[in-house]
Amino acid sequence: MDVRNCRNCGKLFNYIHGPHLCPTCVKALDDKFEEVKEYVYDHPRVDMQEVSEVFDISISQIKQWIREERLSFAEDSMIGLDCESCGVTIKMGRYCKSCKDKLAKGFQELYHKPEPLPKQKPTDHRYSGRMRFLDQDRN
Repeated sequence: MDVRNCRNCGKLFNYIHGPHLCPTCVKALDDKFEEVKEYVYDHPRVDMQEVSEVFDISISQIKQWIREERLSFAEDSMIGLDCESCGVTIKMGRYCKSCKDKLAKGFQELYHKPEPLPKQKPTDHRYSGRMRFLDQDRN
């Protein structure tokens, strides 16, 4: 059992996986996400700074939701993140389309189809059921 302190409130909790937050803080963060998502939907040209101030949430948390593809802004919005590979501005996720395609192609090249096994000579079935002795030759 892995017991840790919550990064938000300091309370001890049984850590299983994910962020180092207690279940209460995770629930509060999820509720905050739903509010932010609704606000962004109602105000499509809003920027991250305004969302951060209205909901008292860090810009890094907003960026994390965008990278996780949970939150997206309008295409004509000024909000954008940098592709983690090439640095081009993207609206959602971690990589731009061309970098995603390059990664997918690279993974496909790593996975190669196994070569077919060479054909084996047919076995002589006359001797397959017989008992064999190491010190005797076949007759």
